[in-house]
Amino acid sequence: MSDLKRNGQANESTDGHPIGVIGLGLLGGAIAQRLLKIGHHVVGFDIDDKRRTLMAAEGVTATARAIDVVEVCDQIILSLPTTDVVAAVIDEVSPALRGGQYLLDTTTGEPDAIAALADRLASQRIHYLDATVGGSSSQAQSGDIIMLVGGQDSAFAACRPLLVQLARRVYHAGPPGAGAKLKLVHNLILGLNRAVLAEGLTFARSLGLNPESVLEVLRSSAAYSRVMDQKGKRMVSNNFDPEARLSQHLKDVRLMLEAGAAAGARLPLCETHRELLEATEAAGWGTLDNSAIIRAFDNGTHESDRATA
Repeated sequence: MSDLKRNGQANESTDGHPIGVIGLGLLGGAIAQRLLKIGHHVVGFDIDDKRRTLMAAEGVTATARAIDVVEVCDQIILSLPTTDVVAAVIDEVSPALRGGQYLLDTTTGEPDAIAALADRLASQRIHYLDATVGGSSSQAQSGDIIMLVGGQDSAFAACRPLLVQLARRVYHAGPPGAGAKLKLVHNLILGLNRAVLAEGLTFARSLGLNPESVLEVLRSSAAYSRVMDQKGKRMVSNNFDPEARLSQHLKDVRLMLEAGAAAGARLPLCETHRELLEATEAAGWGTLDNSAIIRAFDNGTHESDRATA
């Protein structure tokens, strides 16, 4: 990781070519909104009719098939649940893929599978970047994210003008798969920060302290982390409207443990975190925001907070 490169945001204009977005969920929809805000024409697809309708109302040209996006766009952002889904979508649209196109995959996926996918696409002169995102969907909408990118130098250079419009910082982590590896490290630390904050706030409540007051003290102390700004208020107010779903982070934690096992790395805190997340998901809170990890430390049922979709 010694060759990690940092690039600040630049004020670069759009070139009039449409940008494709396949996957218009929380993150993909926010990225599409960001692109629209800065003047791009966005062509998008999602398997959910409601998401297509919603994004069409925002100004996205919503298509009925993923292949329709690939046919008209040279730069296509993928925002999908897993690497397996990414591979399936790429297979589906393969008749329309052509040399010189760029696929920017924001999915938090399995690094070795990503590297293999990039190699396969490179044989067809299709450029693939694992362009993972650090930040929530609301931050993506405002451009207040970082992007951790793996890919060949030339592909990264070609896509950098677009990437710096999406993020406040863009980091080139190395060859294909390196962005996914760095994202797993990032999410391991970030997720454990959320879990520690949740445990601490629950501990404070059990001692008879006011969690809101405790949060204020923590934010001014050496215990501070940015998680307190993003998730602390949600935890103390029981507001779990999703910006990033708890079940999605559980998927990431399982990827971390798989990667750790393959590399011979011990991740005991990550193992405990997986157990907490699985218990919270089993209790019915998996579709809520990942700040709902606080439910893992709470003996109450909180039926009213459970999501149905």
